[in-house]
Amino acid sequence: MKQTAIHLDDLPRIVNIGVGVHGVAHLHDTFRLPDLWQLHLYGYTAKLTLGDTVHPIRPGHVSLIPPDTQAHYHYRGRSEHLYAHLRLAATGAPRTVAVMQDAAAETPMLSDLLRRALVASRGAPSEATAAVWTVLWRVVNLAGLDHTGRPHAAVAAAMAHIETHLADPLTVPDIARAGGVSPNHLTRLFRTETGDTVVAYIRRRRLERARHLLRASTLPIPAVAAAVGISDLQAFNKACRSGLGSGPRAYRSGAPGQAEAPR
Repeated sequence: MKQTAIHLDDLPRIVNIGVGVHGVAHLHDTFRLPDLWQLHLYGYTAKLTLGDTVHPIRPGHVSLIPPDTQAHYHYRGRSEHLYAHLRLAATGAPRTVAVMQDAAAETPMLSDLLRRALVASRGAPSEATAAVWTVLWRVVNLAGLDHTGRPHAAVAAAMAHIETHLADPLTVPDIARAGGVSPNHLTRLFRTETGDTVVAYIRRRRLERARHLLRASTLPIPAVAAAVGISDLQAFNKACRSGLGSGPRAYRSGAPGQAEAPR
C-alpha cells in the first residue's frame, strides 16, 4: 500500500492521542486498528510494511494508515513517535495521500500541533480536534498528491504569498522567491495552472477583494483601495471601471444583492 483516500470535510474524532514507545521489549510489532485511522509522526529510523510495500521510516516522516490495515513495524531499538487514533467521516470529496511521507520543513510545526493536541485533549477537546484537523490537512498537502484540483506546490506557495501581501507592493521575483522557483519558471507554472500571468492573477485577486469590500462593508473607498494594494485613488478608480464595470462609488451604490464573482 502506497496511497490511500481520506475525507476531511468534517472534523476528525480523536479516540486516543499520545506518545508511543516501541522497540523496548520486542523489535517487531504487527497489529491493526479495525475501526480507526492511525496518524504517526516519527522520531526514529525503522521500517513499516503495509501489504507488499516496505516503507523506510526516518525522523520527520509521517504516516497515515487507514482502518483495518495490518501494520508490521521493524524497530532498531527504543523508538518514540507522536500518534493519534482517529475516526473520520466518509463525506465530501476524497483526497489522495501517500501513507508515508517526509514532512521535512513541516516537521516542527506538525510536532508542535500534535503536542498541543495531546495537552489539550483532556481539558479542551475542541482545541485538540482543531489542531489534529490542521495536521491532517497539512499531511494531505505535503507532496501535492491531492488530485482534486490543487495547484503545483510552487504555485500554491506563490498564491499564499499573494493573498497575505495583497495590500503591499508585489513583484514577480519576490513572489517566485516565496514559491522557491525562478521568476521564469513561476511564470510558466502560473500560465499552466491558472491560464493567467502572475501580474494578471494579482490584478484579478485585487479586484475580487475590492468587489467584496465595496459591497459587503462600509469601509471608506480610500481604505478599500489601500487594502487591495492600489492606494492611488485615480488608479483604483480606473481599475474598478475596467474590472468591475463602474467606478468604486457607483459600484458600491449598485443594485443590492448582486452576486460576487467566484474566487
